Amino acid sequence: MAVEITRAELSALDLRREAARAKDARAARRMLALAQVLEGKSRTEAGIRPV
Repeated sequence: MAVEITRAELSALDLRREAARAKDARAARRMLALAQVLEGKSRTEAGIRPV
């Protein structure tokens, strides 16, 4: 099922900046995944943590 992103207050670059500032690691990972989706990766690819 495709999901359309309808809110774009923050760009992918803005999300990456906020993730770098975040004190909560889980929130930072979510922001980084959203940044990847905005850049064109699939949700599956964005959700995979690098090893």
